[in-house]
Amino acid sequence: MYKLNEWKVISGQLKESAVAAISALRGNPIRTFLSTLGITIGIFCIIMVLSIVDSLEKNLQDSVDSLGKDVAIIEKWPWEFGSSYKWWKYINRPNPTLDELKKLEKQVTLAKALALSINLPQATVKYSNLSAENVTGMAVSLGYPGVREFELEEGRFFSENESKNGEQVVMIGSAIAENLFPTIKAIDRFISIKGKKYRVIGLFKKEGESMLSNSMDNVFLIPIKTASNFLRLNSNMVNSRIQVKAKEGVNVNLLENELKGVMRSIRKLRPNEEADFAINKTTLLSKPLKSLFSVVSLGGWIIGLFAILVGGFGIANIMFVSVKERTQQIGIQKSLGAKNYFILIEFLVEAIILCLVGGTIGLITVFLITLGVKNYLDLNLFLSSENIITGLIVSVSIGIVSGFIPAYSASQLDPVEAIRAK
Repeated sequence: MYKLNEWKVISGQLKESAVAAISALRGNPIRTFLSTLGITIGIFCIIMVLSIVDSLEKNLQDSVDSLGKDVAIIEKWPWEFGSSYKWWKYINRPNPTLDELKKLEKQVTLAKALALSINLPQATVKYSNLSAENVTGMAVSLGYPGVREFELEEGRFFSENESKNGEQVVMIGSAIAENLFPTIKAIDRFISIKGKKYRVIGLFKKEGESMLSNSMDNVFLIPIKTASNFLRLNSNMVNSRIQVKAKEGVNVNLLENELKGVMRSIRKLRPNEEADFAINKTTLLSKPLKSLFSVVSLGGWIIGLFAILVGGFGIANIMFVSVKERTQQIGIQKSLGAKNYFILIEFLVEAIILCLVGGTIGLITVFLITLGVKNYLDLNLFLSSENIITGLIVSVSIGIVSGFIPAYSASQLDPVEAIRAK
């Protein structure tokens, strides 16, 4: 019963302290603004950097994931980083071919789908007197929808006969359609690419910008055999790859091991002979990205903590001034029976509220900036709930740290001496 009454008293004291703190802050708006400015700047710096990092990381990770978390990619270029990249060795490797794809389809047991894709030179796509410039082209095999997820606005993918016979059919992205067909439907229209006519059979649904430039919005697809209009398919300068999607429940590392064995068999490599191909996975991109963003986040914390340190000293200074101004009031409270921890809580709550006001202003500023960037620059910048909680926790922590010494000194004042103070 005693503890319950004690908690009721403490709860009432917290409410009174909060009301007194807010009243004191309202009574000195300029001082309140100046004292919270450092906290506002510090929280703004930390949360703004964290929001930018989180947004970039999510956008990049989404772009990486669009390649397929469970997809292994066979090509001659390994996804490596650093100054030791042996490009002079990799450039002489043979490219994956359509024949190798067919052999893999027969021998690989852990794959759900396989597809060969070839990057085509950028081209200008025309319809009537309209054109779309610098369009990315890709030639793909029939299994492409099984390894690369996409949605169609209308139309369909290539049929088996169209793919096998290399017919003049094409699928286009939403950005191409907006340029060439602003008022009419694109399906069954004939567009011109490098002087050749292609019938549009499919339109990709708009995906938006991708940080890895792998969005389908500004891309056209044609069957592999149709690509002979653009380039020599057996040329070593062609950038081709075989994408292999793992079966449900199969770890991509197990798939990678099987692909290594099958590819070595297909290319007749001896056991001690170095592989002349690379098998890449999205995890190879994810790890260095996480390391990079961790460093950037640390930089944001360091910059923000310097501003918060200055703000914390400002809060402590204001609290010492507040204690001095209210010394007689403290003496009266103690003479009427107020306990030391009541006085401590009162001033500590005031310091916390000061910091929360500064932190909240900083968070609101970050939110408004992210909203403006998202609406006017079409970039996916966001303020997450985790970062909001982080900002509030940091604000409360700074309030406790910077306000404790002034609050403690107020709680230890002698009531008689405090009342006599001028």
